[in-house]
Amino acid sequence: MSKPAISTPSGSQVSSGAAMEERPGTALRRGWTTGACATAALKAALTGLLTGRCPDPVRIRLPKGQEPAFALAFEEHGAGSVTCGIIKDAGDDPDVTHGALIKVSVAPGSPGQGLIFSAGEGVGTVTRPGLPIAVGQASITPVPRAMMTEVVEALCQHHNCQPDFSVTIAIPGGQAMAEKTLNPRLGIVGGLSILGTTGIVIPFSCSSWIHSIHRGIDVARAAGLDHVAASTGSTSEACIQALYDLPEIALIDMGDFAGGTLKYLRDHPVARLSMAGGIGKFAKLAQGFMDLHSSRSQLDVAWMSERCAALGASDSLLAQIAESRTAAQILGLCQEYGGDLAKNLCQTIADEAQKQAQRVVGAQVAVDIHLFDRQGHALAQSFA
Repeated sequence: MSKPAISTPSGSQVSSGAAMEERPGTALRRGWTTGACATAALKAALTGLLTGRCPDPVRIRLPKGQEPAFALAFEEHGAGSVTCGIIKDAGDDPDVTHGALIKVSVAPGSPGQGLIFSAGEGVGTVTRPGLPIAVGQASITPVPRAMMTEVVEALCQHHNCQPDFSVTIAIPGGQAMAEKTLNPRLGIVGGLSILGTTGIVIPFSCSSWIHSIHRGIDVARAAGLDHVAASTGSTSEACIQALYDLPEIALIDMGDFAGGTLKYLRDHPVARLSMAGGIGKFAKLAQGFMDLHSSRSQLDVAWMSERCAALGASDSLLAQIAESRTAAQILGLCQEYGGDLAKNLCQTIADEAQKQAQRVVGAQVAVDIHLFDRQGHALAQSFA
């Protein structure tokens, strides 16, 4: 039986009033992870199996003590099983799983089997070592597993029964959604992962992307690779892969998260890291920014102008640079100026970006930087 989800005044389908994340001039809603939604759906389904009635809304306790309530969007009582579903609300975070239905089916298991998790439709299965989940298991990360186990044990204690149940988690349409994530590259096949460490999605933290970066590094290390490449986009990734003939599992889709990549490698090192991207993002890395998104770091035109001046730019060119807004504009002006100015500016940015990256990751990882233009032509390289 399908049931309508609760809606907020903004029109988003949510399980309860999401918290607000303050930003200058805005108030952004936090949301709930797939792990929190699966835990709520499990609690409702198991309660229905044990009592004949599924609570709606259903309240759970998150790892940091919050107790949100989730409205059921789906409820079905079958022969010996109960299935409940929660609509995932990611708040104002750009999350591919926003609006997805997280369904959990619970059925009695064999005596002594304990709690067994299975991947249903749209939930992935792990096929490569290096992840915190064994090969062949449903892609449900440790914190959601622990949250769901705690719920089952508490309900079984209350109802005086043993925690022997089979739990199947499904996300209808999840396999297609997963193609927009890094799961296929990580060796997670068949769908999405059930994720979360706090149960809460913080707007624009893109925690799932950073999680995928970390797991990509784990998979590469587990495969024995000593060289990985982190790229800001698809063009630079294709270029760096071709340059070093790297296997797919050596490729890290870093996006804007240079800091998240470098800090994780500092604690989980490989011998060599190649970083590839365009002049705009790497100019910000050269300035010391670790989050390269336009909403969280801005190019310092004065910083660029100082370097152009040191490379011999004329006063008239510097005046034009002062009116520029992007690194690409500045590079275009330098190319029009002629000589080696544009080439030398790219090399300066690559060298300074390399120093910043090396500073963060430490001496145990050798970092090289590769700048490419949008057509895939090499602009500069810098090595440790």
